[in-house]
Amino acid sequence: APAPYCQGQPGTAPRAVLVATRIAAADGDGSKGLYEGPVWAGDALYFSDFTFADGFPSRIRRLGADGRLETVIDPSGSNGMALGEDGALIAATHDRKEISRFDRVDGSRMRIVGEFQGQPFNSPNDLAISRDGTIWFTDPDFQRKAAPGGQDKTRVYRVGTDGNVSVVDDTIANPNGIALSPDGSTLYVTGGGEQGLLRAYTLADGRPQAHRDLLTDAVVPDGVAIDCLGNIYLTEHTHQRVRVVSPEGQALATIKVDANVTNAAFGGPGRGTLFLTGAGAVWSIGLDV
Repeated sequence: APAPYCQGQPGTAPRAVLVATRIAAADGDGSKGLYEGPVWAGDALYFSDFTFADGFPSRIRRLGADGRLETVIDPSGSNGMALGEDGALIAATHDRKEISRFDRVDGSRMRIVGEFQGQPFNSPNDLAISRDGTIWFTDPDFQRKAAPGGQDKTRVYRVGTDGNVSVVDDTIANPNGIALSPDGSTLYVTGGGEQGLLRAYTLADGRPQAHRDLLTDAVVPDGVAIDCLGNIYLTEHTHQRVRVVSPEGQALATIKVDANVTNAAFGGPGRGTLFLTGAGAVWSIGLDV
């Protein structure tokens, strides 16, 4: 297994109301699409850039530490992304309704899993990867029209290291963001739209056990990030803000942005910068965690 993401002193959680700053080099047209799936790899932030045109065409962009923005994989069909143990980008993709692996060096693509009970997924949205390689992902129907087929329900899935796909939860309307606690013992999922929730599942031996809802008043909750104290950074899409809550669901801080927000990821030197993606924008804010 790779080295733990969190090492050394975890730092101090943010408090009160903060404001993230737009990164000018990444400004785009938020009326035509969304930036999604931020992940820090090497010395750059990678993210998906998809539009609302037919098929929801998407590409993977790279925002370097030097501020330079470039397109590295086009097309990608990608939405949420995570970093594989080998440094590859593991992506939830709607163009092929699958979880895909993209090589960051040559851009080559490989299918990891693409169907459940003989049918394609709806539109895989976001994913998290356990240290043992287990993949957890959400499958709402937001981009279902990107390709034929789909499922009868929107679900959260588990993909074992043996490739076996099982259902974690089929009771959340359009599950969206997903993340793991630093020690890997808790899985977090958001969803539900206007009357949204943040759900926490206890994991034992790599399998979900009981779950509880930490929040039931989230408004259009989207992607999530977790800091090394275990706090959850929940984006509220149309509220244009991030709610920071403790693992018990206690409110800690609010981070505001100036457009609809989709997702969050830590990166930068020492992983002390929180990057946010949204409607044609990438924001950043330096934190003490």
